[in-house]
Amino acid sequence: MDLVSIVTPAYNSSSFISEMIESIRAQTYSEWELLITDDNSADNTVEIIRRFSEEDPRIKLFCLKQNEGAGNARNRSIEEAKGRYIAFCDSDDLWMPQKLELQVKAMETAGATFLHSNFYVINTDNKVITLRKRFKKVSYLAVLLMDFIATTSCVIYDTSVAGKFYMRPIRKRQDWLYFIDILKVLRKAYCIQEPLVCWRKHSKSLSSKKRSLFKYHYKIYREYLKLPDAAAFLVCYGINIPLIALRKIYERCTDFLYRHGWWK
Repeated sequence: MDLVSIVTPAYNSSSFISEMIESIRAQTYSEWELLITDDNSADNTVEIIRRFSEEDPRIKLFCLKQNEGAGNARNRSIEEAKGRYIAFCDSDDLWMPQKLELQVKAMETAGATFLHSNFYVINTDNKVITLRKRFKKVSYLAVLLMDFIATTSCVIYDTSVAGKFYMRPIRKRQDWLYFIDILKVLRKAYCIQEPLVCWRKHSKSLSSKKRSLFKYHYKIYREYLKLPDAAAFLVCYGINIPLIALRKIYERCTDFLYRHGWWK
């Protein structure tokens, strides 16, 4: 069995990180290491992680001396990763027990190098709110125009093809830029249609808060992908943001269908 390195950033995560770690320990695929980097938490997150690491040597804790953001925290864990595969799980999300087993098997049999999955959306009480479905396959160009993957906790990729990838120094939307960087090399992202992750929705992640992220979309196109000003503006405001609006409408429709048992 090939080793899977699971990358987790943690910041003031004491409310949910125990559940997250237990969902990793419950995996039917046992050849993994969990690399958690604490981003200078002010609560007892470090103490919780340290207790688990003392019980299970596969769990490793790293600490940043100052708060640097989730991207740099992930990069610290990626530096330490020894696995052929690198997967991600955020500190407040949960994995289904068969998540790694199904993904590794799919990568070995289908030759996929970048894989994610459908996922459930849960609230702070672990109640499932809805189901999010993704396309079975998307290209580099598609993800360049819009983040069709969206949830880092669903992602796993094969480092034996092109090595490790690191996140860029941007505070927000670094996960989307990360997917773009990986797919520029690996070209295709494949999605297991079974929901293998529970992504936790907080009040701080409501759509009204996400409007402030749009400025980062333009920044990604202009400063990191080096598009000319006019092209960056056109792609961002003429394609990317309208696509996001359409996806939001689609998700509200499917949320309604899920609540009534018509979306499975």
